[in-house]
Amino acid sequence: MTEANTPAIACRKLWQVFGDGAEKALTDALARSGNDADKAADLLRDAGMIPAVQDANFEVHDGELFVIMGLSGSGKSTLIRCISQLLSGTGGEIRIDGEDVRGASKKRLTALRRQKLGMVFQHFGLFPHMTVTENVAYPLRVQGISRAERTERAREVISLVGLEGREDSFPRQLSGGQRQRVGIARSLAVNPDIWFLDEPFSALDPLIRRQLQDEFLNIQATLKKSIVFITHDIAEALKLADRIAIMRDGKIVQIGTPTEIVLHPVDDYVREFSKDVAKGQHAIVSSVMREGETQFGPDDPGLQTGMTLDAALAKCMNLYEPVPVRDSSGEVVGIVHPSDLAAALQVDEA
Repeated sequence: MTEANTPAIACRKLWQVFGDGAEKALTDALARSGNDADKAADLLRDAGMIPAVQDANFEVHDGELFVIMGLSGSGKSTLIRCISQLLSGTGGEIRIDGEDVRGASKKRLTALRRQKLGMVFQHFGLFPHMTVTENVAYPLRVQGISRAERTERAREVISLVGLEGREDSFPRQLSGGQRQRVGIARSLAVNPDIWFLDEPFSALDPLIRRQLQDEFLNIQATLKKSIVFITHDIAEALKLADRIAIMRDGKIVQIGTPTEIVLHPVDDYVREFSKDVAKGQHAIVSSVMREGETQFGPDDPGLQTGMTLDAALAKCMNLYEPVPVRDSSGEVVGIVHPSDLAAALQVDEA
């Protein structure tokens, strides 16, 4: 587990540049640009390089579900591969539980992947000649865990992902959604502290995808992993994330909670992602609450800080004076005027 106040993951000025002599080219570009990331990226392109990740700076907190999203080619999958050290990164710093992994030896990286990190990808790569239990237990087999112990652990996580009764099935006997569950279970077998998932549900049909999203949230509520989740789907990001980082052309353009992304997009690119989103289903009362104020009218419709704006409006539909807002313990932490709830849902034409 991460020590107090140490982020599970910290990226500082992280670059991934593709091309011959990328490290020197990046150093020269930063020097010539005065460390201006945008100018450095332009210089790299002029030199025939591809700056796939540009000056990425963010943290993932212990137990946080951090979603990185963007269109195809935005750099999101390259970024997660840098963090997990499937790509080494061209410049900058990557720390996992405070440890600088960009400078780690091959032996140390292998140990981290076996003991601390779990990975799930869109193409789950199951062994066709192994049963579900054998596939899930494989990482433990690599670690030298006894057959009895790894089988017991495999059956625990198979139950967690809802595949009881399929322990002895082979991948060819499973549906796409079931195979993805096996991939998730396999990544959980080693009980990783940090979990990387690169578009794990994107190849599935919408109904199965929604079911797996719900199951994934249930798993996270139980295990409280630190998660980096990649998607190109804004609805999926809003449903799953504690915070979202939106990428464009290798750059992170905004990091925020689902409410912040929906109500306060920083530019037209982010606004375009969320323009068809039902704001009232994702924005919450605390985002429009007047914090610390306690003067309100005679009505108390029972609003709480984490309630969606849609739910709050339904309770305040016939009210015209400020009402109290309570935290999870029932203490009044602010007020909100019904008109503020409605105003927050107006379409932003900017």
